[in-house]
Amino acid sequence: MKYYIIAGEASGDLHGSNVMKALLNEDPQAEIRFWGGDLMQAVGGTLVKHYRNLAFMGFAEVVMNLGTILKNIRFCKKDIQTFQPDVILFIDYPGFNMRIAKWAKQQGFRTHYYIAPQIWAWKENRIKAIKRDIDALYVILPFEKDYFEQKHQYPVHFVGHPLLDAIQQRTPTDEKLFRNQAQLDDRPIIALLPGSRKQEVSKMLEIMLSVVPDFPDYQFVIAGAPSLDYAFYAPFLDSERVRFVANQTYDLLSCAHAALVTSGTATLETALFKVPEIVCYKANPISYQIAKRIITLKYISLVNLIMDQPVVTELIQNDLNRERLHAELTQILSGPEREKMVKNYIELEQKLGGGGASQRTAQHIRKILTA
Repeated sequence: MKYYIIAGEASGDLHGSNVMKALLNEDPQAEIRFWGGDLMQAVGGTLVKHYRNLAFMGFAEVVMNLGTILKNIRFCKKDIQTFQPDVILFIDYPGFNMRIAKWAKQQGFRTHYYIAPQIWAWKENRIKAIKRDIDALYVILPFEKDYFEQKHQYPVHFVGHPLLDAIQQRTPTDEKLFRNQAQLDDRPIIALLPGSRKQEVSKMLEIMLSVVPDFPDYQFVIAGAPSLDYAFYAPFLDSERVRFVANQTYDLLSCAHAALVTSGTATLETALFKVPEIVCYKANPISYQIAKRIITLKYISLVNLIMDQPVVTELIQNDLNRERLHAELTQILSGPEREKMVKNYIELEQKLGGGGASQRTAQHIRKILTA
C-alpha cells in the first residue's frame, strides 16, 4: 500500500515516526511519502518537506508568509496527485491539513486523520468539514470519543495517547549522570517548563523565578525549548540557584521533585512522569479577554480536562503572582496534597488507555484499507 502522511510540527514528527514504524510492522511493503522531520526520516520513506519550513505562528506571521503557505498547499496537492496514495494520513496541524483534506476528498482519495483538531476548545464549526472530508478519525483523549459521537453523531476511533508510547519507549534516565552533566547538586529539583515562544517564556520565567529565594533547599532547573538558544536563557540563570538544560525535558522530569509548567501538552507530560505540578498561564490582557469569549472550557490544562476535576492548580492571569505561587508550591512539595495529586496521576494514565496508540492506529488503517 502507498501512504502519504502530513505532519507539520515537532510533535507531529514524533507521533508520525511511531505511526510509520507501526505501519511498517503491519505492512512491510508499505511505500511512505511524508511531510515531517528528522524522526520520521530516520524510520524511512521519502521526506517531501521538513516541518521547520512550515511553522508560522500568530496572525501577523501567517499574513507575512501567506505566499509561502499558498505555494506549499499547491505543491502538496500536486505531489499527492503524482504519488497517487491509497490513503492520506493527516497528523494534527489542522490549519493546513483540513485544507488539503477538502481537496483530497473531492479528488477521491481516502482521508484519515490522527490526533483530531481540538474543536471542543474552539472552532467547533469545523465539525462540518470533518464530517464531509475525513473518512476515519483517530482521537487520543478519552472525552473526545463522547464529544464526537454523542454531541456530533460522528463515529471515531479512540486509540489512546501517543505520549504514553513516547515516554515508555525512551531509554531510562541515569539520574547521577544527568545531574553531573547538567552540573546539578544533590538538592531536590523543581523543574521550570515556561513554554517555547520568546515572549511567553520571558513572561513566565520572570514570575516563576520570583519564588526562588523562598526555597533555598531546592534547585530550580529551566527546560530549554528547541526553538530558543542558550543566549536567550542566559540572563535568567544563576549558578547557585537556577540551572538550565536544553532538549532534555524528559530527563529533567524523570528526576524532578515538582514542576511549574506553562499550560499546554507539557502539563500532561509532567503528570505522566508523576511530578506534582502547578500550571501557570498569563497572556496579554486583551488577548486573554478575546480567548475567554472564544474558548469556553472549565480548565486550561489537559490534566484537569481529562480528569474533569481540578487535579492540578491552575494559576491564570492575576492569580499568577509570587504570593499564590509560593503558597501553592509549598503545598505540593510534601504532605497530603502531593500524595493526592500523584494518586490522581495514576488514574489519569489509566484513562488515557495505556500504551500502543500508534499500533492501534496502524491496525485500524490497515483494516479499513483491506476491507
